[in-house]
Amino acid sequence: MDNLQTIWDPLRKKNVALTPEERVRQWCIGVLSRDLEVPMHMMMSEVGFKLGGKQFRADLVVYDRKAKPLAVVECKRPEVELDQGVLEQAIRYNMVLNVSYMIITNGRQTYACRRGESEGKVNYAFIGKVPSYNEMICQQQ
Repeated sequence: MDNLQTIWDPLRKKNVALTPEERVRQWCIGVLSRDLEVPMHMMMSEVGFKLGGKQFRADLVVYDRKAKPLAVVECKRPEVELDQGVLEQAIRYNMVLNVSYMIITNGRQTYACRRGESEGKVNYAFIGKVPSYNEMICQQQ
């Protein structure tokens, strides 16, 4: 028997290995559902998709009431700095997911961006806080 610790993932409905990144993901699920009122059934963990022939997985995806992706969340271990590379990873994922909001967190720091368009070009603007589910729905593009 190994000493691997696990934690219950309410979205995948199973125990998963308790890695530092998983601890941040589970914390984020709690914040999204409890504080930002995202319904559990409107979130998914480890959402797989292809980009340029490669397989990727988004840590968390929040869906709107029509089951369209609304926000993507990229979770990193607490010691990982949230730098340009992490933001670019979320932007790459958004090339496929086409969400209105991108959130990056390491459990210590959290940043949110809102997708916009200007002169036919997509841009991302940092916003002061992660909006509630209802705010995201109301401000959806």
